[in-house]
Amino acid sequence: MKKFVSIFILCFTIISIQAQKTSNEPMIDYSDRVKTLDSTLETFYAVISGEKGAKRNWTLFKYLFQPNAKLIPSGKNSEGFHLVSYLSPADYIKKSEAWLKEQGFFEKEISRTINTFGNIAHVFSTYEAYYSHTDEEPFMRGIHSFQLVNDEERWWIVNVFWNLETPDSPIPNVYLPKEQTNTYSSY
Repeated sequence: MKKFVSIFILCFTIISIQAQKTSNEPMIDYSDRVKTLDSTLETFYAVISGEKGAKRNWTLFKYLFQPNAKLIPSGKNSEGFHLVSYLSPADYIKKSEAWLKEQGFFEKEISRTINTFGNIAHVFSTYEAYYSHTDEEPFMRGIHSFQLVNDEERWWIVNVFWNLETPDSPIPNVYLPKEQTNTYSSY
C-alpha cells in the first residue's frame, strides 16, 4: 500500500509540473499574497488596477480564487429590473481584459467592514474607481461583497458580488470612511 501511495504521489507531482509547463504560465510563488485577509484583498485591488495600456497579471488574479469561485456583478437593466451575472475568473478576464487595458482602471478601497466566523469571512469593501492613479475624482463607486475561506494555509476568494452606487442607491454612510458622508454626485 505504501508503494502504491508513493507512486500515486510521484505521478500526481509529475502531471502537475507538466501541466504548469504546458500552460505557458510561469511557476511563481504567490503564497505571500494570500496569507492574510488584508493581503488577499489588497492583491485583488492591485491586480485589476493599472494605467491605460498596462497588462494585468491574470495568473495572480486567478490564484486568488477557489476553483469554482464566481464574480457576480449586479445592477439594473434598461427596463429597470435588477439582474446578476455569474462569471468564473476566466470569464471575467475575457469580458474585461481589453476594456481595462484600453481605458485604464484603478480601484481603490476606501472602507471595509469585516465579519468572520471560524474559517469564513464576509467583507463589505467600499471602493472608488478611477481611469488613472493621478485622477482626483472617481468616475464610479460601489461595494464589493467578498466571501472568503481560510484553509489553514491561505485565504481564498469564494465569491465577489458587487453593485455600483447610483442616484437611487447611494452608498450608506456606515460603509463610507468616517470622515466622508454620502453626497452622491454622478461622478
